[in-house]
Amino acid sequence: LLTILGNSAVLATAVKRSSLLKSPELLTVNLAVADIGMALSMYPLAIASAWNHAWLGGDASCVYYALMGFLFGVCSMMTLCATAVIRFLVTNSAKSNSNKITKNTVCILIVFIWLYSLLWAILPLVGWGYYGPEPFGISCTIAWSKFHNSSNGFSFILSMFLLCTVLPALTIVACYLGIAWKVHKAYQEIQNIDRIPNAAKLEKKLTLMAVLISVGFLSSWTPYAATSFWSIFNSSDSLQPVVTLLPCLFAKSSTAYNPFIYYIFSKTFRCEVKKLQCCCGWRVRYASSDNSAENPVSTVWSG
Repeated sequence: LLTILGNSAVLATAVKRSSLLKSPELLTVNLAVADIGMALSMYPLAIASAWNHAWLGGDASCVYYALMGFLFGVCSMMTLCATAVIRFLVTNSAKSNSNKITKNTVCILIVFIWLYSLLWAILPLVGWGYYGPEPFGISCTIAWSKFHNSSNGFSFILSMFLLCTVLPALTIVACYLGIAWKVHKAYQEIQNIDRIPNAAKLEKKLTLMAVLISVGFLSSWTPYAATSFWSIFNSSDSLQPVVTLLPCLFAKSSTAYNPFIYYIFSKTFRCEVKKLQCCCGWRVRYASSDNSAENPVSTVWSG
């Protein structure tokens, strides 16, 4: 519910301000699409399986669930990586060069991100890698435990780990360290903090917001990655079900954090959310009062 409501508010705000959106903000929209896509396509099936105490459906639903998780997970990771690179380029470039990152350029980048994610999600279906149930039995993912005795599966895991996890994570860290160093040097050159331009303060706030989003995503998925790689080299029976369940749930919670971060750091998003609340509240009051025909005056005042 938090994921759907929060990211729906992000998408509604983006649609309302579509003409005012800057090109890097399109990546924020893409991240919200990936988060809400994961919530709608995966979470209901996982919740129903949890109530059932066993996976609902057969192999087909298991492959579907794992494919959706892999697709949206890689898409989120690559979107965060692209966001870090663009913020680094904007921060370290002259104003004339930063304007070259147009909406068309970002849209092409988003299309590439989805195609790249779809390619990796399809590879296990064509024989490179495997999909299978989680050790605790109520969700599905990449079948990590099958890879320790399969050279084909191990090569898939190694390639996926390098190209979809390590390199994007290192890129994110390197970009934000570069931005932090640039901002630090800029602030050192300005002796009086009152003279710091508003643009520099805004840039610092946007960078901090992007860093928190990346840290939230990486920290949510790190325990799950650790337990998954343990399963590659050891039997899955060596871990208690709760040890494999909790990291999985924690990873899924990553889809709910971003709207709260936007709400804290973005004044525009706060204002838009309050407008949405007022609009929804007005509709609810008007609908409820419209049913009381015996008192038309109260209907007018409620409206």
